[in-house]
Amino acid sequence: MTGLCEGRVAIVTGGGRGIGREHALMLASEGASVVVNDLGGAPDGEGSDLTPAQEVVAEIEAAGGHAIANGADITDFAQAEALIAEAVEVFGRLDVLVNNAGILRDRMVFSMSEAEWDAVVAVHLKGHFCPTRHAAAYWRAQSKAGEPVDARIINTTSPSGLYGNIGQANYGAAKAAIAGFTTVCALELGRLGVTANCLAPTAITRLVAPLMGGEENISDEVKQSLSPRWVATVGTWLASTESASVTGRVFDVRGDRLIIAEGWHAGPQGTNPGEPDRLGPVIEGLLSQARPHADLDGNDDPTRLT
Repeated sequence: MTGLCEGRVAIVTGGGRGIGREHALMLASEGASVVVNDLGGAPDGEGSDLTPAQEVVAEIEAAGGHAIANGADITDFAQAEALIAEAVEVFGRLDVLVNNAGILRDRMVFSMSEAEWDAVVAVHLKGHFCPTRHAAAYWRAQSKAGEPVDARIINTTSPSGLYGNIGQANYGAAKAAIAGFTTVCALELGRLGVTANCLAPTAITRLVAPLMGGEENISDEVKQSLSPRWVATVGTWLASTESASVTGRVFDVRGDRLIIAEGWHAGPQGTNPGEPDRLGPVIEGLLSQARPHADLDGNDDPTRLT
């Protein structure tokens, strides 16, 4: 390894398993000290167990790195504040926040319960806001004190949030909001020396494997081609000082395919006639010029919503 993140201090939420585990291991292998945060719940968010985070810490330490385990609930405002404070207390500073924790409670929108909606939106969206809010306040205080800041926020959206996926109204809505949240953070925090970017990963994890027929039915070739390490590679580079000029971007990572997902832009424009009975032809004309909806791979698909 090259020591790309030598001397930097990073927090990784959801760092005990899957993509978060790979983020933590690769950041440490590149010289970062890592706070491995993981509540240790089941894929649907139930329960808690610090063991996965502790196992990642043990692996980092065995390789000569520095890490601590943290079991804070990142949907809790006070616990998120304590998470940021612990990183600073133990390692003396904070340079990188990787917001990665997530759960799934998939259901068609007409069958989804209020609890299923609230739980997923809380972990993903509020679970991004709470740590980010307290990290941003820490970096703002540093900046106001005249100390140099070269910090990173790395958020996690999803193709489901960017392009939509059946059965994931709660997850897709939260992930779409995270992409928007990233843009706002980039605009607000750039003057402080903080960048904010977003990953949209496709990788085989304990959340995704059941959607692909179960891990036992996924070939070794597919597991390698969609390993979480591909995502961690991009995350680690974004965490480094090399990425200081990159902010407000969403990186769609699918194995060795690296795509910049382009956000909303103004498309075809027309004139509103002011009368609803005259609007139909105007809308039809604009739609004939507009790009079709994208499929889950982000490619134009004229048939998707027909």
